[in-house]
Amino acid sequence: MIIQGTETLTSLIHILSESLLTPVVILLVVSVVIVILSFGGLINEYISRKPIKSNELEELIRNVSFSNNVSEMKNKIEDSNLFSYQKEILIRIANNHDIGSDARKALASELISSEETRLIKRTNKTDILVKVGPILGLLGTLIPLGPGLAALGSGDILTLAESLTIAFDTTVTGLSIGALSYLISKYKKQWYESDLITVETVAEAELEAINKW
Repeated sequence: MIIQGTETLTSLIHILSESLLTPVVILLVVSVVIVILSFGGLINEYISRKPIKSNELEELIRNVSFSNNVSEMKNKIEDSNLFSYQKEILIRIANNHDIGSDARKALASELISSEETRLIKRTNKTDILVKVGPILGLLGTLIPLGPGLAALGSGDILTLAESLTIAFDTTVTGLSIGALSYLISKYKKQWYESDLITVETVAEAELEAINKW
């Protein structure tokens, strides 16, 4: 039973609800494309990634710790199997060997923090789709059910079947987007966290060695 005086409002809501179906489907298609590209990027990054091994990291830390000057330290870093962005951070720290120890430590912290922010941004899209994907799927499920149930009341089975097909398809698509986005973000964040820990470890050895000079 519709409360008297609300017919216009409910009709407006009904029109708005049905008009959202097309944008929802478009957003789902765009999200699918983004997830596919992100998944391809994940596979490519996995294949091309060659993180430094534990024994190599140990050797690098010893080499950095026993360096006698900046040039020797930078050469050891350049010759290591670190990623280029890791080397860049460590070399920038070494280049500032002539400033105070506190300022140098603060600079190192800021460089690592900035790199962490940059890496986090690389997972922003999939982080958003983890939540947005299922929401779009739910919207795509509920919106067609209204016309479908109305068609059922009038005995129009064909319209009901079409509405249910759209509802189930959007649900599966939305959940798939959310699941794949979660996996992509999870693995990338694990990689980046490990990379940053490596940088922090070498940076500590680097700062300690510089303080001895």
